[in-house]
Amino acid sequence: MDLNVGKVIERAVRRDHMGISALSRKLHVSRRTIYNWFDQESLSFEIICKIGNAIKYDFSKEFPDDFARVDDEITSNVNQFKNGDDNTAESFSVNYWMNKYIKLLEKYNELLSHKFPT
Repeated sequence: MDLNVGKVIERAVRRDHMGISALSRKLHVSRRTIYNWFDQESLSFEIICKIGNAIKYDFSKEFPDDFARVDDEITSNVNQFKNGDDNTAESFSVNYWMNKYIKLLEKYNELLSHKFPT
């Protein structure tokens, strides 16, 4: 059975009490864009996460493969970093990780601020 991502997203959104207009304002997209997403058989992981964050819904149960893929990428990146040449004491200091976290948050916010094409 093929999973229609748009229909799964639509069910979750319609169960939420926010409404399409409020959701479109929160995501900074048009109502038409949201309806178009409902008609798609597949959506990008970023859009799924964006909608999930807006309605405070965890889509990891509906799309376990997508979330597992992202977890694998994160684990791979962490392992690459650990095995790299940068094993100085400074690299594991609080300031190093704080700066790394801030840069990651900035990139994440930049991705969220972009409007996704319809």
